[in-house]
Amino acid sequence: MARWNIKNVALRGVSLCVPDRVVKTEDFEFFTAEDAEVFNNTVGIKSRYLAPDDVCASDLCQAAGEKLLNELGWDKESVDVLLFESVTGDYKTPPTSCLLQDRMGFSQHCFTMDIPMGCCGCMYAMTIGANLLSAGSVKRALLLVGDTAVRMGSLKDKSRVPLFGDCGTALALEYDTAADEIRVDFQSMGKGGAALMTPHGGFRQPVTPESFIYEDFGNGIKRAPVHTLINGMDVFSFAISRPPQTVAAFMEDYGIDKDMDIDYFLIHQANKMIVDRVVKKLKLDATKVPYNLEEYGNLGGASLPSLMVSRLKEQLTTNPQTLLLSSFGLGLTWGTMFLKTKPMIIPDIIRL
Repeated sequence: MARWNIKNVALRGVSLCVPDRVVKTEDFEFFTAEDAEVFNNTVGIKSRYLAPDDVCASDLCQAAGEKLLNELGWDKESVDVLLFESVTGDYKTPPTSCLLQDRMGFSQHCFTMDIPMGCCGCMYAMTIGANLLSAGSVKRALLLVGDTAVRMGSLKDKSRVPLFGDCGTALALEYDTAADEIRVDFQSMGKGGAALMTPHGGFRQPVTPESFIYEDFGNGIKRAPVHTLINGMDVFSFAISRPPQTVAAFMEDYGIDKDMDIDYFLIHQANKMIVDRVVKKLKLDATKVPYNLEEYGNLGGASLPSLMVSRLKEQLTTNPQTLLLSSFGLGLTWGTMFLKTKPMIIPDIIRL
């Protein structure tokens, strides 16, 4: 069973950087005014931040990371681990984390790693980073989590493009023997991988001229094999079944009372219908479940840290908090994390 009880690691801070451009649902040319209103009310995403073509996820993450390090007062030489979680790296090779090590001026002794895990990415990065720190051999880790996912899809695909936003986030972890235990559970179901997929562009199916030929699937969905696709019904069915079942089992196994022991539940902001259904299935107190998808859209792996910055800054910077995190996405993968925090550093949101 892929579970960890990670000792001696504290979350010291979180930051968020978004592009300067805001696009509202009604701005998309494939939506009528009536379509946009229905989308806003059902999917719940009313606006999103979109990066220009010359801004990559690494740029947004670097800005978030630089700001966080500055406000923490961490010398760059003290950062032992640099993880970059994204499905929109700068290149296929080299790893973007290596490029960021140089661009951000970290020591050559810094351990670097790319983690392309999509919507579960923040929890993957936290799990890997915390496990690297827990023995005390290394003391500080900077996790950079973000995507410019909008450009992965077809701009003519009404089923995908309005769902996503672009951003970069940074999380700082530090070795601390007084820190509370971090508990994590991960699960995978590769047979569902085709529900969230980019068919062409890898080595299984390299890019050919046919990769760029658009096909009209009806209902406003036009895309080519080089574009990322979403099988909406399969994803919805998965997201409202497997993750809440796992969260319930996780709380039962660890003796966690959802009403007494948890201050906030951070649920991946896929869309309003999915989050609402998860909340209902788990019978959660709605006042403990923050939403930010109406403003940011689906931010992939950065969804959970963006919630911390945009909706829980006052709580997380002033008082200890107990959080239960749930994420789910491509792979298919899903995970649950129980995390106790002490007052941390959260800079103001950066616009790039």
